[in-house]
Amino acid sequence: MSDASTSPVSPEPPVLPPAAPRPPARSGCLTALMVIVGVIMLLPGVCAVFMVFAGVATSASDLQFAAGSVMVACIGVAVIWAALRSRRS
Repeated sequence: MSDASTSPVSPEPPVLPPAAPRPPARSGCLTALMVIVGVIMLLPGVCAVFMVFAGVATSASDLQFAAGSVMVACIGVAVIWAALRSRRS
């Protein structure tokens, strides 16, 4: 049984490891280059969307080309997102 006259000893808080150092910041030129490349990669996707909605793309090969162009545009969005995301942190 426990002794009523002694109070329970609270454990010491755990010791946390030191915070990891922040990675070096990316240069502004690389960020700007990534944004420019991303915008250039967006252009084929924008043209493909206009082709599909304007009715120019009617055959299967045209639609495959448009789908590939939209995929390239998605990669462009990812490049822009990566450039701006890493610049803020």
